[in-house]
Amino acid sequence: MIAWTLWGSFFALFSYFLVRARTRRQVVAVTLIGILAVTLVAPQPAEAQDLWSAITAVLNAINGVIKTGLNAINSVRTAISNLYQQVTWPLSLIKQARNLVTQMVGQYRGLMRNIFQINLHSATLRNPAALESLMRNHQTGDFASLVGSYGSTYGGVVPASLASPEDRAMMDMDDALALDSLKTTKATDSADDLTLQAADAIEDEASQAAPGSAPFLTASAVVATIQSQVLTQKMLAAQLRQEAARIAHENAYRKRGATLTGNVNTQILNLLQRH
Repeated sequence: MIAWTLWGSFFALFSYFLVRARTRRQVVAVTLIGILAVTLVAPQPAEAQDLWSAITAVLNAINGVIKTGLNAINSVRTAISNLYQQVTWPLSLIKQARNLVTQMVGQYRGLMRNIFQINLHSATLRNPAALESLMRNHQTGDFASLVGSYGSTYGGVVPASLASPEDRAMMDMDDALALDSLKTTKATDSADDLTLQAADAIEDEASQAAPGSAPFLTASAVVATIQSQVLTQKMLAAQLRQEAARIAHENAYRKRGATLTGNVNTQILNLLQRH
């Protein structure tokens, strides 16, 4: 009785894996494994006829109900695949779109990259050339070197004995705003490199995109566009700060002129009162 229970469990497990098989090759593989297992644990010759009958019953089930069920499943899968490939996502149109993306990438990416790689370095003297190199290297970890090279090129704030406090304050503020803008530019250049890498990745994915993945690529492109706009806004903000500093600088001269005029008027009145 126990032996028949074990055999029943074996055939139930064998039937389960047989039903789970999706292709004819998998069905044959499961069948061979089952026959090998039965052979290894086969009973004594006295029970060989019963074993052969069980194997025959399994083979008949494979060629009968199970085969019919697998054929029906394969027919449904083929119909669904044809629906996807011919109606929902036509393969010809998908290949055409991929080829178009690949063609555009090959045609324009190199030209656009060459624009960003144009050598714009123009300084010839040592200090200005070093400053220009630091300004254009797209790095954010060398701000201290940038400040030192800027001071070597344009000089520092003059001593208090050589200029009035107002002039020294304007010098310091002008230098600070110039360095702020240079640092912002370097950081923006570094972020622009990441944006270009993201754009290249999106283009590469579009040329190999699977059907239905277009919304995900579109979302990635929208995020990259927003990041690019943020960088543009930061540069505009830096430009506005520079313009505000220029206006403040000119207004400071007017204030000093008014103060000096007032001082001259006072001195003239004092001279007239003495006479």
